[in-house]
Amino acid sequence: MSSPGAQDTIAAIATPPGAGGIGIVRISGPCALPVLGAVFRRNSGSGAPFRPRFLHYGQALDAAGVPLDECLAVFMPGPQSFSGEDTAEIQCHGGRAVLEGVLEAVCRQGARLAAPGEFTRRALLNGRLDLSRAEAVGELIFAPTRQAARLARNKLAGGLGAPLEELRFRLDSLRVELCAALDFPAEEERHRQSFALPLEELRAALRALIRSGRNAALWRGGALAVLTGEVNAGKSSLFNALLGRTRALVSAEPGTTRDYLEESLELEGLPLRLADTAGLRPEGESPSALEEAGLQAGRELLLKADIILLLLEARPEYAAPGQALPQALLRLLPAQEREDAPVFLLLSKSDLCPDLSWPEEWGGLPCQAVSSRSGEGLERLRLRLRRTLLRGAGGVSCLEEAPPSLRQTLALEKALAELEDMGQAAPGEPVPEELLSLCLDRAAEFLAEVTGCSNSEELLDQVFAQFCIGK
Repeated sequence: MSSPGAQDTIAAIATPPGAGGIGIVRISGPCALPVLGAVFRRNSGSGAPFRPRFLHYGQALDAAGVPLDECLAVFMPGPQSFSGEDTAEIQCHGGRAVLEGVLEAVCRQGARLAAPGEFTRRALLNGRLDLSRAEAVGELIFAPTRQAARLARNKLAGGLGAPLEELRFRLDSLRVELCAALDFPAEEERHRQSFALPLEELRAALRALIRSGRNAALWRGGALAVLTGEVNAGKSSLFNALLGRTRALVSAEPGTTRDYLEESLELEGLPLRLADTAGLRPEGESPSALEEAGLQAGRELLLKADIILLLLEARPEYAAPGQALPQALLRLLPAQEREDAPVFLLLSKSDLCPDLSWPEEWGGLPCQAVSSRSGEGLERLRLRLRRTLLRGAGGVSCLEEAPPSLRQTLALEKALAELEDMGQAAPGEPVPEELLSLCLDRAAEFLAEVTGCSNSEELLDQVFAQFCIGK
């Protein structure tokens, strides 16, 4: 998408589609005030100028002057507005017909429909936000949990932009130092010595930001937990019990689940995607063609899992200490999958074996008894799952940070790779200054991709295409 013109006036419905009590049509650009005056008639003081940042009561009119709705309107002059331009909002009833009628009236007065994210894009181009804060707007809108929203708010408040500006300043200082080394070859050794420490400090700061971005990915996008095990082990019943509602069909007939089901839930604010997969038949039993397709889908899902819940029907002999893990169970979980994600061994249907004590660990795997019917062990399982996942994601401390998004983390990784390359040279030979200079320039370019200082139209198109229209 080519960059939209910054001098025209744009408009969009800023509230989600569907019926609602309130709907907002937003206008931004040099003609925002004249357009508002043409489509909105105040019930009192119609001859006076619009008072900035003051809600006016009146009627929205179509192109023929016919009232569309009773509503409120506000005018916010630039540059003290979200986009940095003159901005107006018409707040009417949230029905689709009303909102589309008001938007059409606005466009007939000279505004054009806004592209996705164009209001925020203009805020960036007008210096109201840097790119890290602009992206935080989208993250806040689409945050799946309060914790994810908290991370987005931290970034929107400048929690990422400030350390990034510090990194850019330090990187520029290194570039100046290197230029001095190139201009005065006789001072090369002294410059190299003064160069080493700040370079390593810059690498360490980048590593810390990258680590926080990886840790926060769990809070933003959630983890994937996959239920697996033999047929009739109780996977679908546990799936329903953890969700707190009936989502999967449950039957005594083996092989009820043919394809995997996936639903979302929260573990005290931590988003989790829970998947119920087709059960594996005992060795010697051949699945049908349809079952085999479902099993293949389940195997592919296991490779993506952040944590695996392996179900085994509880039996009295499993409560005896020193029992070896059943060989039939080991074949359910290929070795490479056990290494890629933590595995919880769940002894299901524990209500059928009352008054027995079950192992906390079995065969090197954390173990727990659960009953979907009585609810035994379910709350403890939720707590253990949350604790295990957060241990791998740096705990809850990252909620006080403003970690980079996936796109930003990838750019920071490229910047770090350039700085790491600066230390690579043949044994006993210093890295040529020209190569050091090239690495620093490339690292600066990748940092600029995070803050938006590069103002690459292709990059901005990619970022704002993810936004909703009206923001």
